[in-house]
Amino acid sequence: MNSIIFQEDKLRKFTEAVFEKIGCSAEHSSLAADVLLASDLRGIDSHGVARLSGYVRLYQKGRINPNPNITIAHETATTATVDGDGGLGLVVAPFAMKLAIEKAETYGSGWVSVRNSNHFGIAGYHALEAVKKDMIGFAMTNASPLVAPTFTTERLLGTNPMCYAFPAGKHEPVVVDMATAAAANGKLEIAQRAGKPIPEGWVQTQTGENTTDAHALKTGGSLLTLGSDRDHGSHKGFGLSATVDILSAVLSGANYGPWVPPFVAFLDPLPDLPGQGIGHFLGAMRVDGFRPIEEFKAHMDNWIERFKSAKPIDAAQPVIIPGEPESEAERERKISGIPLVEPVVRDLDELAVSLGIAALSEFKTV
Repeated sequence: MNSIIFQEDKLRKFTEAVFEKIGCSAEHSSLAADVLLASDLRGIDSHGVARLSGYVRLYQKGRINPNPNITIAHETATTATVDGDGGLGLVVAPFAMKLAIEKAETYGSGWVSVRNSNHFGIAGYHALEAVKKDMIGFAMTNASPLVAPTFTTERLLGTNPMCYAFPAGKHEPVVVDMATAAAANGKLEIAQRAGKPIPEGWVQTQTGENTTDAHALKTGGSLLTLGSDRDHGSHKGFGLSATVDILSAVLSGANYGPWVPPFVAFLDPLPDLPGQGIGHFLGAMRVDGFRPIEEFKAHMDNWIERFKSAKPIDAAQPVIIPGEPESEAERERKISGIPLVEPVVRDLDELAVSLGIAALSEFKTV
């Protein structure tokens, strides 16, 4: 599928204009745009500006508060629960991570659960905020129920991503950022736009059969947990996803399991919700609470170099360190620009028309 290249500054200004148009402050619009652009720069195209129209549709359905009063609902020295007041997760989660980092700076670690929020973009963005402070960062969120636990066809969990980010010295941080499903729903959306099948093991049909149809969720199918089936460890993926759901929502007072509000605006949340909005869990730990930071970074570099030097099965494919492809994509896209497939560009241009702003292809930057 053909792509059109856009420079980062153009996409950033366009994204800010969209958020401002739905009533977000300039500060919140800039922050939300930063989270989405981080995804595009890191090559995670499914969670970047391609999601803009989804946020707008949720706002139009009254499910996103563009000017939230984000508050601390409960707090101890090292922990807190944040109420996002229905705001963009792209804004609420950074607030929570900043709080976790502040607690870690004083007490060595900080842990913040979040309720009453929305989709927060890529988990890596938030975890990497801690790395900037020479800390280890943690970020996870529950999500729309599209995933069936092992031995069922019922959608009870989200793709529920988790991220762990570790600072290094001369090398880029090690960033373990992954869905706990076999694949993120965004990858299905990419396959749908491209008209391509998906790999076996990602999705099952309404009756529990394996399928390569990227549209299977629309006919009652469900995503599979990491591992795909019991023989390949799907119970472990179920356990990881359950951990994210409990820490993000049961702990915070957000909705969990099948009650998590769907990201798509054409589906309404279930009645009699047990909590408020979507939940997140974020944390930061000071490395120097365990050993001097420079020692840690030197050994992280050694760790990375040893794994990179592992004997490959195929000489053309060395070991890939977690986060390495994203770091490489960011370096390249900062220079060469961000590719958007034509259906995404058309969608963004249609969004611009509906909001009364300039089309992306015509957008001016300063």
